[in-house]
Amino acid sequence: MTRWKLVIEYDGTSFVGWQRQANGASVQALLEDAVFRFSQEKCLVQGAGRTDSGVHALGQVAHVDIVKPTDANTVRDAINFHIESPSIVVRSAQAVSEDFHARFSALRRTYLYRILDRRVAPALELGRVWHVPTALDVHAMRLAAQSLLGNHDFTSFRATDCQARSPMRSLDRLDVRRVNGEVHLDVAARSFLHHQVRNFAGTLKLVGEGKWDRRDVEVALDACDRAAAGPTAPAQGLYLVSVGYDDAG
Repeated sequence: MTRWKLVIEYDGTSFVGWQRQANGASVQALLEDAVFRFSQEKCLVQGAGRTDSGVHALGQVAHVDIVKPTDANTVRDAINFHIESPSIVVRSAQAVSEDFHARFSALRRTYLYRILDRRVAPALELGRVWHVPTALDVHAMRLAAQSLLGNHDFTSFRATDCQARSPMRSLDRLDVRRVNGEVHLDVAARSFLHHQVRNFAGTLKLVGEGKWDRRDVEVALDACDRAAAGPTAPAQGLYLVSVGYDDAG
């Protein structure tokens, strides 16, 4: 048996999310079905991040154990051949040690949130950005974002149904920058709470509109109350960019 690390890209628009569910197509289920067609083995594909419906990935990482003798290029190409969706591709496959775990071995997760702040709605990027019809103040958003860096109780920025045992998280990066007519939030931490990045985006959008300032963000953080922060930004603007491991992963 060989454990394979997969790096996966997908457009999450048409899926119920990463995790296999009874109510629709999931990324995990389609990958597992493709592995079965290739290897005739019923395998569990375990992902580093359980992205929600509509959330995309540029570099989701998963692992799968396959008994059938094969090589990395064949694993990648066979899954891509058999997968029943053009919206999912395996970018690479790599043999790793049996103690590697896509979720629990991860040391860093990086997300991107894209906001298109212009009057006209997108056509080509429909379903891939959050459209906000007014220009946002990126400088003000960047300053306010600095208040969220470091180790905090992020109760105000997690979903009310979040199942994490603790609301404490350490936020390593939250950069706000303008890129090709869009506002990008680049966010990195070892792990995140449910909806945490989307709640950051919804809150900082209020700052960009001039409705809130940095002090309002600080008050929301200190309140430890989901109702104190801004709205949850829509799923389509969010991308899992990469997952980092030590040298062995």
